[in-house]
Amino acid sequence: MRKSHKLAAAVASIALGTTPALAQTKASEPIKSVVLVHGGFVDGSGWMDVYKILKKDGYKVTIVQNPTVTLADDVAVTKRAIAAADGKVILVGHSYGGVVVSEAGTDPKVAGVVYIAAFAPDKGESVQSLIANPAPGAPVPPILPPKDGYLFLDNAKFAASFAADVRPDVAQFMADSQVPWGVEALAGAVTNPAWRMKPSWYLVASEDHMIPPAAQRQMAARAGAHVSEVAGSHAVYVSKPAAVAKVIEDAAKGAGN
Repeated sequence: MRKSHKLAAAVASIALGTTPALAQTKASEPIKSVVLVHGGFVDGSGWMDVYKILKKDGYKVTIVQNPTVTLADDVAVTKRAIAAADGKVILVGHSYGGVVVSEAGTDPKVAGVVYIAAFAPDKGESVQSLIANPAPGAPVPPILPPKDGYLFLDNAKFAASFAADVRPDVAQFMADSQVPWGVEALAGAVTNPAWRMKPSWYLVASEDHMIPPAAQRQMAARAGAHVSEVAGSHAVYVSKPAAVAKVIEDAAKGAGN
């Protein structure tokens, strides 16, 4: 090829953004959008301190308010949040929110999935099936018998089981402001788990009395997740926001490479 033709081709390549250098830069741009999904019995307000850290560090954060009536409804709400986010998304779920992000995380805009002391079900699994046969000696969450198709935790046992390391007045507020969790949501099964096709991260809460830490480690290993661990209760996203935010930011950097 003559020099003039090579020059013209190079100019055209630059104009179209197809040079190897430009393509590499584009591919390695950091992910700056995060979608946070809460679990059962609570709403999205518990993410406040994690939200503040991520915002301070330059992330665009959306907090999903799940109805927690059915898995299908929660996935639909989450997918709307993903669609509205700028660019690629890191999708984060706590507790039952891990089921939601496992189902919603197959969305093309999701670059990575983060589990915070969460259920990480495989195809056909639900919270109901995952908790059906607890290991001997494992803590039993104080879930009251369903009323009108909804579940609550025993108010008097909420702090000890869900939020043992949260400031007592905050833990009591969480207990008194419980969101009804639909039995249908509990039974909602995942069809195609995101962790089978997207990179995943998992933060184990080693003092969790809702989802046994051993079960968390098992689900994280099965998912092939990048695993970290912190001494925290099930409400680790409230009590240890810096540790939670770090895992999310690690995912944003790792999934963007």
